[in-house]
Amino acid sequence: MRGVVFDGKSVTVVDDLEVRDPGPGEVLVGIAAAGLCHSDLSVIDGTIPFPPPVVLGHEGAGVVEAVGPGVTHVAPGDHVALSTLANCGACADCDRGRPTMCRKAIGMPGRPFSRAGQPLYQFASNSSFAERTVVKAVQAVKIPQDIPLTSAALMGCGVLTGVGAVLNRAKVGRGETVVVIGTGGIGLNVLQGARIAGALTIVAVDTNPGKETVARRFGATHFLASTDGVRDILPTGADHVFECVGHTGLVRTAIDLLDRHGQAILLGMTAPKAEASFPPAAMFLDKSILGCRYGSSRPQKDIALYAELYRSGALLLDELVTATYPVEEFARAAEDAERGKVARGVLTF
Repeated sequence: MRGVVFDGKSVTVVDDLEVRDPGPGEVLVGIAAAGLCHSDLSVIDGTIPFPPPVVLGHEGAGVVEAVGPGVTHVAPGDHVALSTLANCGACADCDRGRPTMCRKAIGMPGRPFSRAGQPLYQFASNSSFAERTVVKAVQAVKIPQDIPLTSAALMGCGVLTGVGAVLNRAKVGRGETVVVIGTGGIGLNVLQGARIAGALTIVAVDTNPGKETVARRFGATHFLASTDGVRDILPTGADHVFECVGHTGLVRTAIDLLDRHGQAILLGMTAPKAEASFPPAAMFLDKSILGCRYGSSRPQKDIALYAELYRSGALLLDELVTATYPVEEFARAAEDAERGKVARGVLTF
């Protein structure tokens, strides 16, 4: 079968990939569509260390082909969106409703794939850049069949991360003010999360002026090409500032833009050893810096909610899909993503 493999030096679209059958508590999914997220590119450029060879992809949707013993919540033929959280469901963090903190779901990659007899790692417990993948049952979230799978795929990462950061982590309240730095796939979902939450003023900041139209469509009330103008709109600062770029200098900027009791939420992925600096005295007015893993999400609950918000017209998914590419055109999709030409490019099988 076809898949996108990174060997530690280069990326290749192969056609001789194999995946094992599902075991107890696992699901075999035929992937229909998978979004190309910046995290996939970060594995390739080394920003996210990951052992090769690895099958890339972590934002996918498809149709269940088979289930292992003990799986009852999905069955062959069901449409599912896949999460990256292979959480155990039984530890203290899972019991508290914090599956993103499950220690058994982090840093323990499996190798369900093989090629010419050589095992390959699974990226983010998912590897949706393959025609078929095996995931833990908890990762397969059943969705209504009237949601296009090219759109549903994006719920598995970009939507969970961006909208979840607003609703679950920052808990943005009605009438509050929000600044979003960076309007890529994550930033757009932060914008629509803020809109859904009822934020009154939502300022989008991006150096690419061509992104203004789509930013406003997703919820921005203002658009700036630089953070320099934020104080003209919000003289006392913002209640919430989301850094969605992954630039250490912008971490300091996010803190500087906060009002009293404001929160800076860090979503952009920096290099593991990169450091940011800020004056601690700036925090004494009850300001906070919040990390956020995967939108502090509970995928089985949140994806179901987002599916219904999409069906009601409140959540935009189709509009996120700027372009679709057959998997064989991965290189073109990656180039378009790196040049900022797409909100989200989606690979199809």
